[in-house]
Amino acid sequence: MRVVSLVPSLTEAIAVTAPGTLAGVTDWCTHPPGLTAARIGGTKNPDVAAIAALRPDLVVANEEENRAPDLAAIGAAGIEVLVTTIRTLDQAFEELERLLAVVCGQARPRWLDEAEAAWAALPPPRAPRRAVVPIWRRPWMVLGRDTFAGDLLARLGLENVYADHAERYPRIPLDVLNAAGADLVVLPDEPYRFTADDGPESFPGLPAALVDGRFLTWYGPSLAQAPAALRAALR
Repeated sequence: MRVVSLVPSLTEAIAVTAPGTLAGVTDWCTHPPGLTAARIGGTKNPDVAAIAALRPDLVVANEEENRAPDLAAIGAAGIEVLVTTIRTLDQAFEELERLLAVVCGQARPRWLDEAEAAWAALPPPRAPRRAVVPIWRRPWMVLGRDTFAGDLLARLGLENVYADHAERYPRIPLDVLNAAGADLVVLPDEPYRFTADDGPESFPGLPAALVDGRFLTWYGPSLAQAPAALRAALR
């Protein structure tokens, strides 16, 4: 099967499980290192003509990562599109198994078993700590309701201050974030690259946890290492 992946984390999952399957990937697909598949543009602006020229059997997408008009255009070109929906850890495991075992014709990979075991082995969380989780600045945007990253943080004992917000990624003024009654601020390095010198200074009254965005937002082989890595960062 020839597959084009429009989702970086699913690119990694396919490449690790079924080497040689990927015919095309996005410019943002960075894992595993050494990908040789053709580059077909970004997750939000894929080159439909370039995808069609690769003659893939399947294009893999995600309802959050990719835009519906782009997926419709790919489908109109006569190419099958598999759209995943992943807003919780359980959904991630289900969709990964469906993609790899059913669509790619591969046996269930060992890394998927290891990832499920790693998350199942987490100790019960202590009293939850309230957190704000920015994902962008200028303007400030944070995790709101119904997000994959929010589900992971909840399993690690964090209560997202904006988990009940009407929007999934609301824009919140900085002064409101600082007055939200949080115990800490969690700053991932993607999609905005927060660093020790860019982000914590905006929250002078809160401890800041800098976390690897791949462990917080990617659903793939990195899920096996994510619990330990995130717990260490949050400590």
